[in-house]
Amino acid sequence: MKKLVLAIFLLIETFGYCQIPNKLSPADKIYGLSKFWQEVNYNFVYLEKFGKAKWDSAYLATITVVLETKNDYEYYRELQKFCALLKDGHTNIFTPFDETNSNFGNYRIGLGNFQDKAIIVGVNLSKKDEIPIGSEIIEVNGMLTQDYIKQNVAPYISASTDYILRDLSIERLLRGIDGDKYDVKIKTPEGKIFSFSLVHAKTTEKETFPSFTRPEPFEFKWLENQIAFIALNTFSNPKVDSLFIEKLPDLYKAKGLIIDLRNNGGGSSHVGDFIFKYLTNDSLIYGRKGLTRKHISAHKAWGGLYQPKDTITGDAARDRSKEDVREYFLASQDKLYFDFEYVPEKNDVTAKKIVVPTVILIGHSTASAAEDFLIASQNQKHITKIGENSFGSTGQPFEFKLPGGGKARVCTIKVTYPDGTEFVGYGIKPDIEVKMTLDDYIQQKDPVLDKGIEFLTNNQMKD
Repeated sequence: MKKLVLAIFLLIETFGYCQIPNKLSPADKIYGLSKFWQEVNYNFVYLEKFGKAKWDSAYLATITVVLETKNDYEYYRELQKFCALLKDGHTNIFTPFDETNSNFGNYRIGLGNFQDKAIIVGVNLSKKDEIPIGSEIIEVNGMLTQDYIKQNVAPYISASTDYILRDLSIERLLRGIDGDKYDVKIKTPEGKIFSFSLVHAKTTEKETFPSFTRPEPFEFKWLENQIAFIALNTFSNPKVDSLFIEKLPDLYKAKGLIIDLRNNGGGSSHVGDFIFKYLTNDSLIYGRKGLTRKHISAHKAWGGLYQPKDTITGDAARDRSKEDVREYFLASQDKLYFDFEYVPEKNDVTAKKIVVPTVILIGHSTASAAEDFLIASQNQKHITKIGENSFGSTGQPFEFKLPGGGKARVCTIKVTYPDGTEFVGYGIKPDIEVKMTLDDYIQQKDPVLDKGIEFLTNNQMKD
């Protein structure tokens, strides 16, 4: 159960705070905006989908906006709003400020999305009777919650999928820095409505309700009917590989296997690739396919000499084939791409494999390298995905610094299935969809895991 709400409860942390500086000069502000605009122009793999003319127009409109910002925090917020136009989960602006979603001095409040409602899913222990779990925030600063989100939250969030935008908008509904104030109206599960003010400040009380501890990168346990359960909670920690190997003697005894990726936000795809080789007898593994932008300056210059019709006939006068002319013309339009050579990966693992009925649990927080893992599993008949759509965003971000201590990243690789089918912007769908309800959450039930156990148990009975 606790795994399903990791993304929510990771928000319930203690942050440091600082006064809002106002150190950036007008030149700094223009440079930071221009730096991000240009890196997107040159490196963003989905620029063609967004539209270069549209991006340039947004840049011009934002110049005046950033120059009018009153402090550095407001400036970075405008950069985030500019970035969010691209609707990409791997293209982001990170402020240098200590922000929190949940700390309000004597109160600590975590929010989660249930049926597009802002539901209180965690509080500091001393407030569990005052603010019941399952209560809904129905108004913020005098506005209906959804209206407030539409105007003040969602426009600043970079997300590839609509459902992740809704999730993050609710989780970050009360986001702010030290001193930010929110007047909220809350409706309890019993229908009682009350209001109170929240001011961001450091929260010292660590105990939460429900109680939550951060999961380890790798978890293992036995379930009923000789079903082994492993949680791969990250691919960022290289130790996950070795921890998996240590459990191989146990895993070889399993008659069914559940792999929980619901809290895996990604990391290194190589970590997932290594583990996956133990889950199939196939000699070749058909994983992700990728492409990136291609730039050769001279080709871009030559491309300006041609019209679309020339890509059909070529240029005999300059001894250039239609293929060359097409490449030059596309380069001049910022529409030229480099396809990485696709070669299925050899399964070089000689050890015994774990090929038993397997369930992979997935959800909205299954992201990036974890989605690459799912691509490799697509044609494995013994593997079934259960849960909700994945995050719907992956790729290789290019990171760079911005004035005032912030940073940005831009997605440089478009990742697809081997046949070119896209999942970025859509998410990878489960074979069996199971959603947690608010009642499930309050009662500490895990319907996704329960479904996985049921599915494997029935599979074993058939065998």
